[in-house]
Amino acid sequence: MGVIAMVSEFLIFTIAGFLAQIVDGALGMAYGVVSTTMLLTFGVPPAAASASVHAAEMFTTAASATSHVSHRNVDWKLFWRLAPAGIAGGVMGAYVLTAIDGAMLRPFVTIYLGLLGVYILFRAFRSRAPYREHGTAYVAPLGVAGGFVDAAGGGGWGPIVTSSLIGSGGAPRFVVGTVNTVEFFVTTAVSVAFLTALMTGHWDQADGIDRHLWSVAGLVVGGVLAAPLAGFVVRMIPAQRLMILVGSLVMALAAYQTWQLLT
Repeated sequence: MGVIAMVSEFLIFTIAGFLAQIVDGALGMAYGVVSTTMLLTFGVPPAAASASVHAAEMFTTAASATSHVSHRNVDWKLFWRLAPAGIAGGVMGAYVLTAIDGAMLRPFVTIYLGLLGVYILFRAFRSRAPYREHGTAYVAPLGVAGGFVDAAGGGGWGPIVTSSLIGSGGAPRFVVGTVNTVEFFVTTAVSVAFLTALMTGHWDQADGIDRHLWSVAGLVVGGVLAAPLAGFVVRMIPAQRLMILVGSLVMALAAYQTWQLLT
């Protein structure tokens, strides 16, 4: 890859990471979905895309979690119920993804991302009832499901966990803050699982992953730069408009991937 191509790739993914992290920090979702969809669109295999995004998220979620903790947006009781379950689900999802052929999985991942785009739009247009204290009986199963889908699909922790908790009546401030903080630990566990599979020779699709280092670097830089701005953005742009934008983007990229698979 030439210097101009590397710089162009880096800049494209820096912008993508910046925009995705702004939405993620403000709404508690979108960074993984948008970033994974972008990588798949550029021809990165599903397992490599998920591993790359989770490597980038180790930095972006650390910055986001620090911001939420400093602003006291974390419900620590919810945190301790959600974190162990999310970590367990994430590790299982990483194991499944590294044990199967990515070429076989890509159509399913594309469908999954497209459905997430539809769901985000549904959430954007859905009328909301007054917020109330959410139930906790389903927090652990929700964490396992969110972590598993996040690792296996390269995104989904926020759309699944944040939307479900807010949908049950949870206060958005504490749901978004807590889910984003837990995401750092889930992402770290998934990255360690991918690294372990790579070092022990149990990941055949790791060959050539170094070709995407500029993409990952761009996602890291863009995401870290955007993390402190989430609070400002959420005051300036209505949440519904942000959700409409990210849902439309994910659906458009998923449609493009579908076109690639069919041609």
